[in-house]
Amino acid sequence: MIRRLLPVPAWLLPLLLLGCAGSPERPESLRQALFNLGERAAERVMEAPPLPRPPADQVLLLAAPEVSDALGIGRERFLESLVRALLAVSDGPQVLEWRDAMAEGAGDNQWRLESRLEANGPPLRLSDRELLPYRLTLVLRRPDGERALWEERIQGAIDATAL
Repeated sequence: MIRRLLPVPAWLLPLLLLGCAGSPERPESLRQALFNLGERAAERVMEAPPLPRPPADQVLLLAAPEVSDALGIGRERFLESLVRALLAVSDGPQVLEWRDAMAEGAGDNQWRLESRLEANGPPLRLSDRELLPYRLTLVLRRPDGERALWEERIQGAIDATAL
């Protein structure tokens, strides 16, 4: 069955375009807000001095992240965002989920990445939205060691309307 589209009246077209252009620019969803956070984290990890250059031959073993309940973001959602951002790095490392059994027999090209996303103060209420301040701590260790070889903190705020 073939359907014919009716022509749009000329007077209606500017109104349709105005409606599209007039929408406010805000993060589309929590996914976009977490995507941006994941990208920032991946950039910082790739700049970490202990990682050899290029990082393509390296393996990042991601430990389960710690995520503050006050932010309203689940651990799995944050981890997915971080993994996607790390995998999107051009010539980036391999990314695997950390298991305790991986501590024994770890190669020189393996690094354990730990992350902690926590609320960094009370919500900030603005006239049109609420922002949730956060602090993301990233730590690189050797799989068989407890000493931090690199640590970085990222601070910012997530738009609560995206949650």
